[in-house]
Amino acid sequence: MTGLFQQLGERVLESFTRLGESAGLMGRTALEVPRLWSARRELIEQMMRIGIASLPLVAVTSLFTGMVIAVQTSYQVEKYVPDIFISAAIFKSVIIELSPVLTALVLSGRVGASIAAELGTMRVTEQIDAMETMALDPVRFLVLPRVIAGTVMMPVIVIYSSSIAIGGSYVICMLYLEMSHQIFMQGFSQFVYPYDIYSGVFKSLVFGLTVSTVGCCYGYYAPQGAAGVGQTTTRSVVTNCLLVLIFDYILALILFPTG
Repeated sequence: MTGLFQQLGERVLESFTRLGESAGLMGRTALEVPRLWSARRELIEQMMRIGIASLPLVAVTSLFTGMVIAVQTSYQVEKYVPDIFISAAIFKSVIIELSPVLTALVLSGRVGASIAAELGTMRVTEQIDAMETMALDPVRFLVLPRVIAGTVMMPVIVIYSSSIAIGGSYVICMLYLEMSHQIFMQGFSQFVYPYDIYSGVFKSLVFGLTVSTVGCCYGYYAPQGAAGVGQTTTRSVVTNCLLVLIFDYILALILFPTG
């Protein structure tokens, strides 16, 4: 029993230590924002790696997500409501919820893990220490470009994801549900409001900042050894997935209050 409480105490202490390290790193990153121009090459490179390189995976995920949501929505409500409400439900669910959340979860495994593994390897091989020895700020050239690139590119990827998902839903509605083009588009024009689109984009900004920040924090303070890099990568993915779902609930309460 004593050993159990000791392990629990060590985990709690480790969590608070990690939280403090992350807060300090994010504070240093925020202070480096005015000097972003000096790291513009690294920023462009990270935007390409996070944004452009993720498009094929996001396209496949979004296409089948859109097709599934069309089939499932029709199966659940087609006997009770007109087709225009089916298309409206598809548009709203994709724009507000499915595309931001699923894209963030997918990029947690691809982008968040990649960032954590890269910075963790650089920490283990003492490349970060070498940069500090040469008077080069690793936060400015390693952390800041990744955080900014992840935050900026996530909305772009989510908009792309929403377009692909709606395209997949359109194909299913035309071929499988025999819905007319006019009815499908009427659901968008009558029931989707600009606030819905803005909410989805705002969610993607928060998720992009979360995914890139968590990956950087875990990688920057990775423990020594190959096992440390592996643990860091795994923990970053798990933490990102949990935070995305938690923040999604919090944002839903803020953006869409009831009562």
